[in-house]
Amino acid sequence: MVGEVSAHSAHVQVRLSTTDQLTQGDVPGAAGVVEFQLQPGNIPIQVISAQPARDHIARATFEGLTPGTSYTCSTRIGANKKTLRPGPTATFQTLPGADSSAPVRFVVVTGMNYAKFHGDDRIDRKIHLEQNNTELPKPYAGPDKALGYPALASVLKLKPHFFVGTGDNVYYDTPKEPRAQKVVELRQKWHEQFVQPRYRNLFASVPTYWMVDDHDYRKDDCDNSGDYAPSPQVALRLMLEQLPYGPHDDTDIKTYRTHRVSQDLQVWFTENRRYRSPNAMQDGPNKTIWGKTQLAWLKRTLQASDAKFKLLISPTPMIGPDDARKSDNHTNIGGFRHERTQFFSWIDEVGLDKKHLYFVCGDRHWQYHSVHPSGREEFSCGALVDANSRLGRKPGDPKSTDPKGLIRQLYAQKKRSAG
Repeated sequence: MVGEVSAHSAHVQVRLSTTDQLTQGDVPGAAGVVEFQLQPGNIPIQVISAQPARDHIARATFEGLTPGTSYTCSTRIGANKKTLRPGPTATFQTLPGADSSAPVRFVVVTGMNYAKFHGDDRIDRKIHLEQNNTELPKPYAGPDKALGYPALASVLKLKPHFFVGTGDNVYYDTPKEPRAQKVVELRQKWHEQFVQPRYRNLFASVPTYWMVDDHDYRKDDCDNSGDYAPSPQVALRLMLEQLPYGPHDDTDIKTYRTHRVSQDLQVWFTENRRYRSPNAMQDGPNKTIWGKTQLAWLKRTLQASDAKFKLLISPTPMIGPDDARKSDNHTNIGGFRHERTQFFSWIDEVGLDKKHLYFVCGDRHWQYHSVHPSGREEFSCGALVDANSRLGRKPGDPKSTDPKGLIRQLYAQKKRSAG
């Protein structure tokens, strides 16, 4: 897997295992070393240890790369340096950077529910209906099921320059009983997900950027309160271990960040779980999803950008509408609306409303293009997995966060689907 590519750097990681397929529901790891060689250029070879403490993941960081350049990272793997044999190979292209107007293609996804796709009979159908406004869909039954999600094959056909997973990349809490709580159980969720052949094909040619949301942080609609497993500390450990946010030894890495993709485009990835106030807290000026430090960074970097188009990619929606029953995002009544209102007002105050700032969100299992009364626009990518999709709430729905119908929807799915 290649991650967090910039115009000048990239992280590349490999997990060593005893097999390349599920064995009793997991993929056992193997201690050893990985040799990373990046070409073209006179780039030093890196040999990284893969040990149990990091789930047998070896991660190399390459810096000083050339913008808009295609690279190939070949690996050799083994129990030690004397037993190295050919390992996986990945290709990627560095971002064009601020001095280039080269065209860029990318995809944004959410909702990669392994249990629903493969048909886990432990899923509670009653709870699913209550929380998703739809009966539990049938699992995928195509002859290519063993390859994994068909949508990933469609992604590859688009030949994107990068792939953004906005969160709910795995589901620790599906099924709810038993849900994953211990480190070994949390890791198993990532193993079963990424061992699927279509994921391996994707990682071989498309670099990635990752965010997490509730299901791959702790559990549904979670915050950092509550004495249950996984704790926020364990949740953060798994994030930084499994996903290439930064170097393995950088435990202070910021999971919110921005990348200048090209002369025309800059993207922001917000962190919506680590710094939030308790969901049950009364909404007001002291309640926040982003936290003071991230919000100050977000305002500073947005105002400093001279990119023609600015995309704020968020794990959760800011406009919606969403289900009225929820309270964990910026759209929810009694949730975090005050922070959103203040942020939207600030956008107008500094003139960003006239500088092509758009919002893209994950989390919601349906696709839409919504316009807030302030003029802000949001695109929801919808679920990657068809069995995890549903139809959404519409403006004017009394069970939505917009019962008065103030939001305009330029697009909304009419038939439940994913991809």
